[in-house]
Amino acid sequence: MRRKIIVFFFALCTALYVPAQGRGLLDRCEFLLSAGGMNYGGDLNNQSLLGQEHLAYSIGVRTTLDNRWALRANIGTGKISGGDPDCIELRNLSFRSTLYEASVVGEFSFWPYVNGVGSMQGAFYIFCGLCVFHHNPQASYEISEGEMTWVDLQPLHTEGQGSVEYPQRKPYLLTQVGVPFGVGFKWQVNKSISLSVEYGIRKTWTDYLDDVSTTYVSTSILNSNSTDGHTAALLADRSGEGAPGHVYAEGVKRGDSSLNDFYTFLHISAGISLDKLLGWTRSKKCN
Repeated sequence: MRRKIIVFFFALCTALYVPAQGRGLLDRCEFLLSAGGMNYGGDLNNQSLLGQEHLAYSIGVRTTLDNRWALRANIGTGKISGGDPDCIELRNLSFRSTLYEASVVGEFSFWPYVNGVGSMQGAFYIFCGLCVFHHNPQASYEISEGEMTWVDLQPLHTEGQGSVEYPQRKPYLLTQVGVPFGVGFKWQVNKSISLSVEYGIRKTWTDYLDDVSTTYVSTSILNSNSTDGHTAALLADRSGEGAPGHVYAEGVKRGDSSLNDFYTFLHISAGISLDKLLGWTRSKKCN
């Protein structure tokens, strides 16, 4: 799946580069390197914009269309995580996930700005677009005394996804589409170098970035509907680890399905003109 996202990214880069072949636009293409933090909001982070931040990285290509609009393609990766006691301590659930994302967004600057043209110019901007992302929630599990391992949660169907008893709960997809949007500030240092700071939110259509959404189900359903019923039962209800003997009954609320999960990026980017990076020059003569 990571290979598909990479192919998708290079297809986007090609789409941005082709319209830039016209006169003067090649100078306005730049290669971007970004680094910063990634976070998530969901049932194990109380839908908060702040929580357990992790490092995230991305590369991209940006093309200025005119002095207000720009088009950008990025591919990036980072980690998200969450867990009790961030929310409900007795529930004792937790997860981690590595995300891979490819996106294309449009940028609108609040005042004139053109990459690669002039220097010492800056502008606040907003952006919005589409992205494809891949996630894989995992939980830490003690397989023997003192020996921990990470278990993929999606195949376990911890909330009875795909079972006969809960036909409305479909197994969630690990690769999905989202809508990135946010704000930023970019600064053209000189004709070759730019800097930018950006904060963006990714709206998703899934409530399972953290594998938590609806209610607890019975052990018998987990045993008959999972690749590993024993492990599924242990990781679906972990309340007994914090309070020995405590087990939630089927139908008790495990998460809040009324709100989908989301994730965020806060990063700093450095851009360099593709002309400068690749050493391309163009004759000013008319041949």
